[in-house]
Amino acid sequence: MTALQYLKRYFGYDSFREGQEALIGDILAGKDVLGIMPTGSGKSICFQVPSLMMDGITLIVSPLISLMKDQVGALVQSGVAAAYINSSLNDQQIHKALANAKKGMYKLIYVAPERLLTHAFLSFAQSADIAMLTVDEAHCISQWGQDFRPSYATIPQFLAQLAQRPVLSAFTATATARVRDDIVSLLGLDNPTVLTTGFNRPNLYFEVRSPKDKFSALTAYLGKRRDAIGIVYCSTRATVEDVCQGLNEIGYAARRYHAGLSDEERRANQDDFIYDRARIMVATNAFGMGIDKSNVSFVLHYNMPMSLEAYYQEAGRAGRDNGPADCILLYAPKDVHTNTWLIDNPGDDEPLDAEAAEQSRVRDRARLRDMTFYCNTSDCLRGYILKYFGEYPPNYCGNCGSCKTNFVDADVTVDAQQILSCVARMRERFGFKMVLDVLRGSKSERIIRLGLDRLSTYGINNKSGRQLGDIMNHLIQTGHLVKTDDAYPVLKLGRLAGEVLRGGGRVLMKVAVDAAGAGMDGGKGAKRAGADLNPVDDRLLAHLKQLRLSIAIERKMPAYIIFTDSALKDMCEKMPATLAEFLNVSGVGKVKMEHYGERFIKAIEEFKQSIDADPDA
Repeated sequence: MTALQYLKRYFGYDSFREGQEALIGDILAGKDVLGIMPTGSGKSICFQVPSLMMDGITLIVSPLISLMKDQVGALVQSGVAAAYINSSLNDQQIHKALANAKKGMYKLIYVAPERLLTHAFLSFAQSADIAMLTVDEAHCISQWGQDFRPSYATIPQFLAQLAQRPVLSAFTATATARVRDDIVSLLGLDNPTVLTTGFNRPNLYFEVRSPKDKFSALTAYLGKRRDAIGIVYCSTRATVEDVCQGLNEIGYAARRYHAGLSDEERRANQDDFIYDRARIMVATNAFGMGIDKSNVSFVLHYNMPMSLEAYYQEAGRAGRDNGPADCILLYAPKDVHTNTWLIDNPGDDEPLDAEAAEQSRVRDRARLRDMTFYCNTSDCLRGYILKYFGEYPPNYCGNCGSCKTNFVDADVTVDAQQILSCVARMRERFGFKMVLDVLRGSKSERIIRLGLDRLSTYGINNKSGRQLGDIMNHLIQTGHLVKTDDAYPVLKLGRLAGEVLRGGGRVLMKVAVDAAGAGMDGGKGAKRAGADLNPVDDRLLAHLKQLRLSIAIERKMPAYIIFTDSALKDMCEKMPATLAEFLNVSGVGKVKMEHYGERFIKAIEEFKQSIDADPDA
């Protein structure tokens, strides 16, 4: 059988997506590979297909318990023998899994990095025929990655103790050039194929909004999407509690998820979301890595994340079925202060030594600065993200808040001169808010005590705090001002400040003139990129979803593991009447056809008969 035949037999797809076939071919040729592919692009296929074709076992190192469970469950449903070993299993269960593995019962074994050097697992691995070691979420090995995990450093130690080096494959959704180089060197990839398929996901709509009342903005958005399934990310546990309680009080089926909850409640709440018993998950960034839920139609960030890597990974959990989905960020300047505090007060899951901790803080502050620029830019939001990851996109995508908003170039030279002069007169010793307050004539006790009210720039600007803050952020982005990366950042004059202060340079800034016309839906009457070109019969789709839910309840597994929404939509379009026709549905492999084909064919036939009997039903 060819790789394409394996793809169809076990996963139900007739063709490979971009990059998949090339990576699979190199793995089968014995080459190490690094795949950098956006969320939802099918990274798992790149190692699952060759795993089935190679002699021996494939080990997949992953930090994500939920992903392991999902992928193993999906593989078993597709007729593939797989297992996982992580902290969710007790000692007896781990012993049984390893005993089965020694008997050759599994082709793929998912394992947490913390388990690699345990005596039991290492003993098994040293005697096993390991064809490939796959490192998922490979950015976790780099201190320049947004989710650095020291436990990933054990992977090279584990490899060094194997009798024979297997093929190495590594995958991640988000990696800058520096992180990519770290992955190659730290894992010891041998002259690897490095393939980046591009970070763009055209089906995702991006927007940043700065509402006065975030909860009202959230409920207004949800009010138009009562049946939508999505995630609301918050930066702190307290915000999660407030938002989740508020949503439940007004009738939404919402659940909460953060590290302060018991393991039992987190597991129960996650299951409610996975099984569609709750349509909204309100969570900190503790939730979501590895959640392969295909029908998430929106990800709304209630607060600004710490980095673009984190934001793009979290936002990417929307639209995994390639249908249109929203990625909305509600921004407020105080989000910067919250994130700065979180950077300076990290958790202690995997503590670092003092020097490494300070290096991590410096990197995190730099990433936070880039994230803040994203929230304040008037340029194409998709383009900003793609440029951050080293791509060269066009200046207009047509499917983000900036591209849907009308802008004009406003001359803010006078404001810029006032701001730069104030920073200079304050001797470049104070932060953003202090400069803003002096310019607007605040009578705070600290300003009076320090004598800053006697500066010539005190009270010189009468714009609102938001307007003036936007101009200050623009000056930081353009290099007229520099915001330091210290624990308490201060503003300093940038390399372009002198020309403006001397009156020889103009400062132009894009200003929205029709913000009300854009809205959270991407513009009045605007056709969203990624919209369904072949709309299906909603009645049949609902009928098939109900059947899928019944089967999921019977088998005690998430509905999307039975079939994704995109597979159901393809059934609605193709209306298969035989098992052979059912096998032509995208996402239907041989095993799923045998398990579910007759029931879905019967449901489609019943629907057709009901329509024939009553066309107006």
